[in-house]
Amino acid sequence: MDIVGNGFLARHLRALAGHHSGTMLLAAGVSWASHTSPADFAREAALVEEKIAACLASGDRLVFFSTASTGMYGTVDGPGREDHPVVPCTPYGAHKLALEERLHASGVDYLALRLGHLVGPGQPPHQLLPTLLRQMGAGTVYVHRGATRDLIDIGDVVTIVDRLLAADLSREKVNVASGHAVPVERIIDHIEERTGLVPRRVHRDVGGHHTISTDKLRALVPETEAMGFGPGYHRRVLDAFLTAAVSTATP
Repeated sequence: MDIVGNGFLARHLRALAGHHSGTMLLAAGVSWASHTSPADFAREAALVEEKIAACLASGDRLVFFSTASTGMYGTVDGPGREDHPVVPCTPYGAHKLALEERLHASGVDYLALRLGHLVGPGQPPHQLLPTLLRQMGAGTVYVHRGATRDLIDIGDVVTIVDRLLAADLSREKVNVASGHAVPVERIIDHIEERTGLVPRRVHRDVGGHHTISTDKLRALVPETEAMGFGPGYHRRVLDAFLTAAVSTATP
């Protein structure tokens, strides 16, 4: 299996490098919804075109990592589902949907995985949890009122990707998430409880709430039943993240 990329997701997916021959995992695209530019989008679009051509020539399956974020599902009434029409509400969501549609139109054998909010060791510092922890340590945390995140452990994501590839799916979209939207306020509460940090909270009225459907994922990957997805799952994910953060910070 060929893994394209060297970022957070790609590094963890290398655990699967010896499996699933005839598959290319494209884990090198735009992954930061809050700070993107037309140039970033253009680079990812060009990379997707390049890998579509390569996979059409080789017959390999192309795995594309899309998003199940607010940008994709924020305007949906009810849980966001892969088989329902969506109207993205951010440039990032519109960009990822356009690339999904390009894959579908190309005729390539593909799998598009719409990811929830990945959590694990080695997360880029600009992502939500490192940002919250840094702000809380500095004494002031900025909270988007009403915002939620569907947190999923990167280790569970790697297992799910492995199982989905073993299922030999073709030309499918699948949400990869826990299915539980956690208010950011509760995430901060848990970090306070575990670390003893009690920062001043500054609220901003720019938050968004949405829920991700995992019906298709659960049907395709029965192993998700043993992963503990549910209302308390985020606490385990946060505890593992905090343990890794403390370990990394300790000389």
